[in-house]
Amino acid sequence: MRYVRHVKGAVTVTAATAACHTLMSAGFARAHESAAESDDEMWAGAFEFLLTTAASWVLMPLLLWAGMRMMGETHNAVLVAVGGLFWSGVSGYFTDDIDRVGGHIPFLALAAYILLGTGLAGAGSSHRD
Repeated sequence: MRYVRHVKGAVTVTAATAACHTLMSAGFARAHESAAESDDEMWAGAFEFLLTTAASWVLMPLLLWAGMRMMGETHNAVLVAVGGLFWSGVSGYFTDDIDRVGGHIPFLALAAYILLGTGLAGAGSSHRD
């Protein structure tokens, strides 16, 4: 077992989670601003909300892949695929928590996601190209 790969995975997943969580917080705040600026339009802020959610779901696997590649690790398909799918599940489930003023995804959910990603990081090949 390569423990260094797990450490690299933990750093990558933590950074990617922080980036995507920040993106969602800022994007949802912008959606609320857009809704407040409109004159009681039914779908005010919906575009910003959907764009933010989609951007977070696309960005997570890209950040996981790029982070592991920057640290010299290859064969990251399991981390990228499963980590990206689980992020869409976690962020989708806790959307109401992060979509309020000053809201965020609960710490335990984020910690569980980071632990899952750290474990998945070790699922890659045990040799370097």
